[in-house]
Parts: sequence; structure tokens; C-alpha cells
Amino acid sequence: MQARTNARLAGVQALYQMETSGTGVETVIREFRTHRLGGDIEGNLLHEADEDFFGELLRGVVRLQPKIDPLIEKRLARGWTLARLDATARAILRSAAYEFLNRADIPSGAVINEYVEIAKAFFGEDDPRFINAVLDGLARDLKDGAPPQTGRE
Repeated sequence: MQARTNARLAGVQALYQMETSGTGVETVIREFRTHRLGGDIEGNLLHEADEDFFGELLRGVVRLQPKIDPLIEKRLARGWTLARLDATARAILRSAAYEFLNRADIPSGAVINEYVEIAKAFFGEDDPRFINAVLDGLARDLKDGAPPQTGRE
């Protein structure tokens, strides 16, 4: 399980890098596989990550982003858009949404817990709670198969 957790963390970092640098998905996947996943930097061993899951996650988020983003935005408060969020928060939300949509083998509660823990690594107290609330609502929306409720009403 730790290898999958590490792949999620690396996935968030890679999505952030892609957004801020404009680098394409395949280039970033190659870079992470070559230099960051399971290797070492200046003698410090990097944790092993599930490289296949990492690649699936990045490619999936990129491929499904036009579907994912509106689902997330419907869960944001009135007046908020994804563009207003921090790039790391966007990467976390998009990654989890991808898993909700495409990884029925992983319970949504486990996905939420994983990404809330990742949020804690990057943010103070409020942001992980925000991430948790958005993901919890999104998971319920997708599980029910009903049209997502919006935080904008």
C-alpha cells in the first residue's frame, strides 16, 4: 500500500509541475520514473512508488480533466472556481476525482483519506478540511449516480 500512497503523492507533485511549467504528461512521467520514483538524490533514497499506478493516474487525469473539472467545481462554494484554488489543491482534487471515476476497486473513503493526508503535507489546517469536504461531497455525488449538488445554490 505504501507504494500506491507514494505514487499518489508523486502524482500530485507531477500534476503541479505540469500545470506550472506547461510540460506534457509523457515527459513528466519519464522524468519522475528516471529521477524521482525509487531512486536517490545525493545519496538520499526516495521511497518506492507504484510506477504503473503513477502513470495511469497522470494520464487519466489529463484525459478526463474536461469531465473532472466541472464535477469538482459544482462542489465549490458560490463564487469559487478551480482557477481560484492553489495549483496543489487542484492537483489533489483532480487526482482523487479520477480515482472515484475509474478505480471502483478502491473504496472512496480510502481515496479521501489518502488525499487528505497528502493535503496535510502541503497545507495548514484549513485546506485539508476543505479538501475533505469537497471530496466527500463528490464521492457521494458519484456513488449515488445523481447529478451533483452544487455548493452554489
